[in-house]
Amino acid sequence: MAALLRSTGDSQLVARFQRRCGLYPAPPEAPQEPRPGPGHPRGANGQGGRSGDFPQPSVQKYTQKYIVKNYFYYYLFKISAAMGEEIFYITFLPFTYWNFDPFVSRRLIIIWVVLMYIGQISKDILKWPRPSSPPVVKLEKRLANEFGMPSTHAMAATSISFTFLLSSMNRYEYPFVLGLMLAILFSTMVSLSRIYSGMHTVLDVIGGILISGLFIAVTYPAWNLIDHLESASLLFPICILVVPFFLCYNYPVSDCYTPTRADTTTVLAAGAGGTIGFWISPFFKLVSEPTESAIQSLPLLTTKTLVLGLTRFMVGIVFVFLVRQLMQNLSLQVLYSWFKVVTRNKEARQRLEIEVPYKFVTYSSVGICATVFVPMLHQFLGLL
Repeated sequence: MAALLRSTGDSQLVARFQRRCGLYPAPPEAPQEPRPGPGHPRGANGQGGRSGDFPQPSVQKYTQKYIVKNYFYYYLFKISAAMGEEIFYITFLPFTYWNFDPFVSRRLIIIWVVLMYIGQISKDILKWPRPSSPPVVKLEKRLANEFGMPSTHAMAATSISFTFLLSSMNRYEYPFVLGLMLAILFSTMVSLSRIYSGMHTVLDVIGGILISGLFIAVTYPAWNLIDHLESASLLFPICILVVPFFLCYNYPVSDCYTPTRADTTTVLAAGAGGTIGFWISPFFKLVSEPTESAIQSLPLLTTKTLVLGLTRFMVGIVFVFLVRQLMQNLSLQVLYSWFKVVTRNKEARQRLEIEVPYKFVTYSSVGICATVFVPMLHQFLGLL
């Protein structure tokens, strides 16, 4: 077992997968002679030379060069990786809420938020490094300073696809085998994209899939109970805001700054705001609750329903974006004034006492807006 863990966690295995898919590191460039005077280039491309040629900055802004010999795999895994990003789910989940089934969307959001928190905090507790480069080619530099185990992309893809399958199979009539195959295909492609991009080892990906699968299997019998917890107490909205904010503010401290805490706050805040929206929506009769009637057939995809769905999505996403910009600017202005920080100081956003509150206020507002005010706007415009 120890040998198996070592082999699946080896960077060489990631590199071999990349080479099989036609992704190679570019040959190293020969160092050039330094030019006299301050501000001379640090390497052949003006971005960074080899270590030892010149003094290196504390944080290198260096883009690794690579050679693509198979563009089919390159674009296939690029698209697959994009489907595992937070921005995809933050648009996909409201789309299902506005156009498909609020009941299914509610479960998707709750399971996704909890698993993303488990995955993100596990990274900073375990502190397992990402694959080493070389030999691995890393295509995403934004996440290079984060830790690797588990792969939250694999967790998100597995949780979303299988939660969607399990939540919809008893409400809609469709071939279960086809739905299962699509869920496996989606989670597999996103997971493989993390190996192709050089951001995770095979062990990281397997760990993410297993954590999501185990969590779904253990919690599935209690999903109906979780659905009814929202209406159990009037204190529910307070708890759903206070607990996630406490978790974000007490997030494990890293040796150097990474976007993990900010991304975690974004997810938890959006989930908290959306959950409060689920609690508010029944008062305005904006959502359709599950019924005991027979399983429904999937609605036909006609030109009218397609245009109506896209219109609802565009109206909703523009309104959400405007709310996001407004709340972000307001919260930052208040926090900058409170802590006496220069407004143009971008690094101040990374401070704990500024980053967590402004992210939480912004994205909890986005969650409430998406689940309450956007359906109200759809109702007002006659789009429901």
